[in-house]
Amino acid sequence: MKTIIVGGGKVGYNLLKTLKGRDYKVTLIERDKETCKKIAEDFNSDVIWGDGTNLDVLKDAGIEDAEIIAAVTGSDEVNLVTCQIAKVSFHSKRTISRINNPQNIIMFKKLGIDNAVCSTEVIANLIEYAFDQEDYRVISTLERGLMIITELSIRENNIWSNQFVKDLILPKECVLVSIIRGETVIYPRGNIQILEGDKVIVITNKSVLASLVCELYDGGNKKWMLGKKK
Repeated sequence: MKTIIVGGGKVGYNLLKTLKGRDYKVTLIERDKETCKKIAEDFNSDVIWGDGTNLDVLKDAGIEDAEIIAAVTGSDEVNLVTCQIAKVSFHSKRTISRINNPQNIIMFKKLGIDNAVCSTEVIANLIEYAFDQEDYRVISTLERGLMIITELSIRENNIWSNQFVKDLILPKECVLVSIIRGETVIYPRGNIQILEGDKVIVITNKSVLASLVCELYDGGNKKWMLGKKK
């Protein structure tokens, strides 16, 4: 999967470094030529000298094949335009924008930007979690990425399928928030049964989420996810 970063300043540089450390395929776009040279020298990655709001530059960066566009320049206006171009012209799956002025967060969300955040680490985590499967997706992160709100889709072969909430044994770092069944939101109680086709919303952290995904979808050891409470 491919990520495009627009902006090679401190945030873009550190974001590229973080994602390369996680072995992601990343292309960075930066309008300053000297900054491009420095980044290209520091990383074995595709670096393009150009304007991230230019359609031809975005095409050269491979936006048509990109899963995520992260606009992290020092200008909220440039970041907004870049993300809107990615959405409207290239139908990008996910757009993430750095926000320099917190007052712009609500406006960005109303204009269709998937995530508007301030922290480099949060952006990196959002990109990592965005590479999700059809079985689960990260909705949002809280407290600079320490808390993760995730939607888990229940399939026929999931160990949660047809189980009652009272029979689930979860770590203390995981809270079951709600169950979405069609158009209905169910607030979980012990006698609520989880059914195939439900979407279960949980709040957890990074390590527990990895275990949840392993147990539900990758055939993990199922040590702590199901059993009668004593």
